[in-house]
Amino acid sequence: MTATTAKETLGFQAETKQLLHLMVHSLYSNKEIFLRELISNASDAADKLRFVALANPELYEGETELKVWVNFDQAAGTLTIRDNGIGMTRDEAIKNLGTIARSGTAEFIKTLTGDKAKDSKLIGQFGVGFYSAFIVADRVVVRTRKAGVPADQGVRWTSNGEGSYDIEVITKTQHGTEVELHLKEEEKDILNDWHLRHIISKYSDHITLPVVMHKIKTIDKDEENSSADAQATEEETVNRATALWTLPKQEISDEQYQELYKHISHDFENPLTWSHNKVEGKLEYASLLYIPARAPFDMWSSGKPKGLKLYVQRVFIMDDSDQFLPNYLRFVRGIIDSNDLPLNISREILQSNKVVDSMRNAVVKRVLTMLEDLAKDQPEKYKTFWQQFGQVLKEGPAEDFANREQIAKLLCFASTHLDTASQEVTLENYISRMPEGQDKIYYVAAETFNAAKNSPHLEIFRKKGIEVLLLSDRVDEWLMSHMTEFAGKKFQSVAKGGLELGALDDKAEVAEQEQLTSELQPLLDRIKQILAEQIKEVRITRRLTNSPACIVAGEHDMTPQMERLMRAAGQTVPHNKPILELNPEHMMVQKLSTEIDETRFADWVKILFDQAVLAEGGQLEDPAVFVQRLNKLLLELSN
Repeated sequence: MTATTAKETLGFQAETKQLLHLMVHSLYSNKEIFLRELISNASDAADKLRFVALANPELYEGETELKVWVNFDQAAGTLTIRDNGIGMTRDEAIKNLGTIARSGTAEFIKTLTGDKAKDSKLIGQFGVGFYSAFIVADRVVVRTRKAGVPADQGVRWTSNGEGSYDIEVITKTQHGTEVELHLKEEEKDILNDWHLRHIISKYSDHITLPVVMHKIKTIDKDEENSSADAQATEEETVNRATALWTLPKQEISDEQYQELYKHISHDFENPLTWSHNKVEGKLEYASLLYIPARAPFDMWSSGKPKGLKLYVQRVFIMDDSDQFLPNYLRFVRGIIDSNDLPLNISREILQSNKVVDSMRNAVVKRVLTMLEDLAKDQPEKYKTFWQQFGQVLKEGPAEDFANREQIAKLLCFASTHLDTASQEVTLENYISRMPEGQDKIYYVAAETFNAAKNSPHLEIFRKKGIEVLLLSDRVDEWLMSHMTEFAGKKFQSVAKGGLELGALDDKAEVAEQEQLTSELQPLLDRIKQILAEQIKEVRITRRLTNSPACIVAGEHDMTPQMERLMRAAGQTVPHNKPILELNPEHMMVQKLSTEIDETRFADWVKILFDQAVLAEGGQLEDPAVFVQRLNKLLLELSN
């Protein structure tokens, strides 16, 4: 190969430079996995060539047998990983090797703790496999040429892992990519045949592409004077090079399943669980689905790739095929291999294909069953799952009507039963503890857990020992707007409508409330007159035992919390006036009923209303006026 243009030096993207610094300082706890990452990249490059060559076989350039070669040179201290896959152009090399093209990079860097063992897991979550080469190498040279472009448009990329890299155009006769690592002195012990074969067998046995090395042939000393051992030029495949998902389950070890997961997900942690399934009959396909142990940093990014790897008859078709999973299951990783789809299938065809629809329904059922089994058989693992992906799963009832009941069984919440922020209560748990006569599932939603836990709306429920779900995730209000009932029990917000406890109601208390309403009607009318612009009604309540007042949404109105969420999402939402409920037993309300001075009465009423808004988690239109009014009354009381 000879250079045909001048060398150009370019700087790394800022976040890439930071990440490389961490890599160079041995952030990985297990250094040898750099080889797995580079072989995985080579395998991906071969998959991509196979796919584009379906439409243009000339891209193979007469070399249809795709492989990965691993060679080493002890004298030179180099290790080379070469493939005859898709290769890269100069612009692609700059984009892929000089930039971390993933959202959330800055957040990732901020998350690093300085603890190497912990941070190695974080690095793995970010999927930066190529840069792991700098753990063992102080110089990396990449030679590459895109399949289908002329030989004189090859590219050489060189870097020592510091602040910049060199790039130049070269002549490269073979398409594909060659990564040459110049190892650090202390890492050169990896340069022996047995050690490399062991690493490849351990981490890359599942890769469908053959990983080959030179075959070692022992030659007798009498036949070879120069050395006892000489390396022959014959090649041999080191890994099994078989599509793992096509094998019977009993032939696959847990370690092999785990390594395949790491290959397809670029995750360095083992998955929580997986399901390997083969379907035969009307449809024929194999699926291998994984539930990760940790959410990626960019899970909430709208542009984040998601979905399964799609194969057709063992031929890779596309990454991140999201047609087989709904959005609320976007955390699932895996492979689906179909015998019923054409090899030249496109994303557009997938979107309107009945075979895909049938497979999608089956895959969704399979994932939900996996989660049910995990919750039942391994509750600690399910707790880990819920902490990482619970908010995503809560999107399910709104998105997937057909599986709403099954999804609902998987949901977990905080509640007054435990009074902790930990979401451990399932709906089935809640119903099992319901007292006789309770016919609703009660919940309260707020912006924070403490706001929900200390909501005045809970006072009567705590007094009567009725459990209430405490919802504080941003998705919760939206979730409850799409869940009307579970197991025949309707959901009821304790902050909406009138308080109706059904068989749990005390008839004497109900009668007393009606009598008090009649007696205090003049007071309620006076208050309604002052707050006419802010509320739709004033009424006596039984839901309060300690607080003087609270605001309640109408039975068919949005709660104030839901209104705030909709506006934050950019939606135009009409403002619904709340209902103000008063506790007739509270001294502040009793003082109101005896207040003659109209100005002071108005001040007290407005303070009560503002306090109720604050207790519900809302914001005051004019906090300064509230403070002035409160200070004024405090001064009057102190005199």
